[in-house]
Amino acid sequence: MELVKGKNVLITGASRGIGKGIAHAFAKNGANIAFTYSSSAGPAEDLEQELTAMGIKAKAYQSNAADFESAQQLATDVLNEFGSIDVLINNAGITKDNLLMRISEADFDKVIEVNLKSVFNMTKAVQRTMLKQRHGSLIHMSSVVGVKGNAGQSNYAASKAGIIGFSKSVALELGSRNIRSNVIAPGFIETEMTGKLPEDVVAQWRAGIPLKRGGSPEDVANACLFLASDLSAYITGQVLNVDGGMLT
Repeated sequence: MELVKGKNVLITGASRGIGKGIAHAFAKNGANIAFTYSSSAGPAEDLEQELTAMGIKAKAYQSNAADFESAQQLATDVLNEFGSIDVLINNAGITKDNLLMRISEADFDKVIEVNLKSVFNMTKAVQRTMLKQRHGSLIHMSSVVGVKGNAGQSNYAASKAGIIGFSKSVALELGSRNIRSNVIAPGFIETEMTGKLPEDVVAQWRAGIPLKRGGSPEDVANACLFLASDLSAYITGQVLNVDGGMLT
């Protein structure tokens, strides 16, 4: 069963990692994919070709979701190309970790801008078309760190916790127009970035997870598929932890 067949999906930050996994999963389930990248033109072009070869429409856009005007222009361009925006997945994000006593104001501001303000920018940008359509699914990528905090990540935790509050408020505002807003909070997901960590560090992470393994981009993508599909038609304002039981 193709859960999102024919839906037009916009994903920010999808040229690698979790975003790339989400794009592949949605294409396999029949969705057309518009996705953004910041500077990795080569991987973005490769992904566009991979997705198109799966028999769906796909297009990469170089765009900065943290910039309000860029987000507005992106939504316009995607709407002109695809005709509708049925699902928005706010996935773009960065980390600049440090202890509070060492973190700079610039690094705090940058993480808030990229991780949190981008969610505001993109949601604001697609809101009008979803209101006209009288349907839409907004999916925002937070983190277990946004739920429980983590030493050395005060900026990241603040940005991801802010996404949760933002999403719950939007769910209350837009629910009457059949627009749903939900959050996914991934735990330890094994991607190219975690592949650079020492094996003993990764093993320690895995040992502390009830399921005794790290998650995959596909695990997160499957949760996105559920929240984008009609299977979750009566679900909004929720936070879905995809963490192998870390927060249990």
